[in-house]
Amino acid sequence: MMAARAMGGQGEVSACESYLPMGKLMRRVLRANGMDKNVRVFHKRSDELRVGVELNSRADVLVSEILDSELLGEGLIPTLQQAHDMLLVDNPKLVPFRVTTYGQLVESDFLWKMSDLCNNEVSISDGVHLVPAGLEGILGIKPQQHAMHCDALLEEIRLLSEPFKVFEFDFWKRPDSHGEVVMRIPATVDGKVHAVVSWWVLQLDYEGSILYSTSPSWINSFNAEKPSSCISGQRDWYDHWRQCVWFIPRGGISVCKDEHVLLQAFHDDTSVSYSLKVDGQTNFNPYKAEDFNLMLLPERIATYGNKEWRMAVLTAVKSALHGRSSPLCVVADDSLFLTILTASLSKNSLVTSVFPGLQEKGALYVQTVADANGFSMDCVRFVCKRASHLLKDNINQRKIDLLLGEPFYYGSEGMLPWHNLRFWKERTSLDPILADDVFIMPGKGILKVCAMSLPDLWRSRRSLKYIEDFDHTIVNETLGACGDLPSLQEGPCLPYFIWQCGEAKELSEIYSVMEFNFYDPIQACSEGKKIVFSKHGVCHGFVLWIDWVIDEKNSAFISTGPVSRYWKQGVKLLSKPVTVTAVDDFAEIEASFDPSSGELTVRSSFLKL
Repeated sequence: MMAARAMGGQGEVSACESYLPMGKLMRRVLRANGMDKNVRVFHKRSDELRVGVELNSRADVLVSEILDSELLGEGLIPTLQQAHDMLLVDNPKLVPFRVTTYGQLVESDFLWKMSDLCNNEVSISDGVHLVPAGLEGILGIKPQQHAMHCDALLEEIRLLSEPFKVFEFDFWKRPDSHGEVVMRIPATVDGKVHAVVSWWVLQLDYEGSILYSTSPSWINSFNAEKPSSCISGQRDWYDHWRQCVWFIPRGGISVCKDEHVLLQAFHDDTSVSYSLKVDGQTNFNPYKAEDFNLMLLPERIATYGNKEWRMAVLTAVKSALHGRSSPLCVVADDSLFLTILTASLSKNSLVTSVFPGLQEKGALYVQTVADANGFSMDCVRFVCKRASHLLKDNINQRKIDLLLGEPFYYGSEGMLPWHNLRFWKERTSLDPILADDVFIMPGKGILKVCAMSLPDLWRSRRSLKYIEDFDHTIVNETLGACGDLPSLQEGPCLPYFIWQCGEAKELSEIYSVMEFNFYDPIQACSEGKKIVFSKHGVCHGFVLWIDWVIDEKNSAFISTGPVSRYWKQGVKLLSKPVTVTAVDDFAEIEASFDPSSGELTVRSSFLKL
């Protein structure tokens, strides 16, 4: 629409959108703005367009936004290649005009714990070796750039170098599928390089006067080489683009001030990767997918390397096994740790791991580390399907003595906290073969809530109205807006890492809303809770999570709240922000759990005392 307006009704504007629902929404927006005659919409990928078929002639101008946090992940390079080859005139005009990627070497214990389980296990004395000596490549994170709001780590990051330019992509010419650069980066202080933090700077116009940057807040200017102005003149928190973190394997690289780190950067059609070494070393420190037999998300690696978490689980399982002879233990989720821990603690037990997500990859991993953890594979079996399949063979007519879960389901880490109540559903399916004195871990889930001020997150999810003088109000229902909604309309609960959501402030104490008792079969639950505000401020919503009671007798539980940064929370944003005062104002929260769908419905209201 901006292109059509800029052309003043002259020429043609063709738009392509391969995702049909979004293409239909685009047509509705065009009609709402009286521009459906000015723009032709094709429900196709751009590489499916043909000159002489969909397009009357080659195009003079290309306007695109095919950028993700890493830059290349949405297919920027192959899309531009095909456009230059088949759709554009010679020497076309492009918006954006150019993009440059930058990086910086950093030290951070927090980032280190998200990538180096091997060295973190050294300080843990629970007898479990998830990454045994000699098998350092058995378990790790995917070697890729991981999108993250690095501003939230400002107090936990030491900068070990100045920012450096990595790659530059000129949109106005055909890009190469592969690129490589080697540079010598001087260390500015002594330290250990745990990661490369990267971002990009977009030059939208030919002259270079209009820039957009995804740089972290500690970068003073939008262009790492010279100060420039940005599009809006200010920096707002946003969630559509973040910085990226490339983790350095095997605990990082030690450097001294003024020592040079040799950095080798590669890119292919869809990703950027790095290898590092210090001057004087003979080989680069490569980091490739084939290095690891099994790859988990960084947050899961950090959890498995957390001493307090492991000791709490160890204590609960050891207590449950006490006095039981040859127990049957079922790990009902994808927990590698519980499988290995239980098999190690009780040599006479039979451990059955369901592994519904990890499947054969998880089974192969456990087989590989069995000797290092002192147990025989004769006492371990794998289902690699949903737990309900255990009913079919009834495990040789035996009853389950221990039913265990973290709960953790591989591939579902980004979902809402209560989606892990799938464990309750699995437990219910196994009800006929649970022993009378069965030990279930976790035994309960407790839904927690806290009222919070979340101005950045609320602003980023508010409903759209006019953008560049174009009416976008029609898109809100489809795109799931949460703020500035019509009266009585409520937005959905969404999963977020609260610690990465910009400005955040607790306005109330933490309340328990309802309990889910896993010793009983799954059932519908509905509870209400009065939330009294303990601080003045503007309430933008409620943050919800589940605390897992792993051993009620010993008061042991695992919290997945905002303080525990390795889990996402559920966020219920308000239609309108509410200014509240301590003691005088309160809210009522109503939560309902539907066991058939596994969904939790949350409603809120505000009242005066």
